[in-house]
Amino acid sequence: MATTKTLDDLFLDTLKDIYFAEKQVLKALPKMARAAQSEEGKAGFLQHRDETQGQIERLEQVFEILGKPARGKTCEAIQGILAEGEEIMEEFKGSPALDAGLISSAQAVEHYEIARYGTLIAWAKQLGLTDAVPLLEATLSEEEATDQKLTQLAEKQANAGGKTKAA
Repeated sequence: MATTKTLDDLFLDTLKDIYFAEKQVLKALPKMARAAQSEEGKAGFLQHRDETQGQIERLEQVFEILGKPARGKTCEAIQGILAEGEEIMEEFKGSPALDAGLISSAQAVEHYEIARYGTLIAWAKQLGLTDAVPLLEATLSEEEATDQKLTQLAEKQANAGGKTKAA
């Protein structure tokens, strides 16, 4: 007879999912930085790469709190989002719309991560994993800040792009 899955199991499963996702994002960010045309975009992607490294380390601390090995589990969602980003890099290479496309891909990643971390925080509280909560919250606020920076970058890009078109 199969054992009944609990919220503990779901928490661990989701933790493995986001751990895998962060590692994939870590690999994708240098590619995005190389593809970005604006210096600001390049710098932003590289800064987020360093931040992502710290987020991975925090997740490893959460695994430790649980007494489980830090192990990822294939996350189809992040693979799909990153594949779309790759497609944009190929299809819009050298075009004025490339950076806007990169920013939109990065925001899709951020929104996925924000959703995941929000859920993990709520569950950690329910499960009484008080040590895990501040670790997850620190990452969530970084992801939200990155999302805001991307929005500002997108607005600048759109304005710049609009001016180019009118010229």
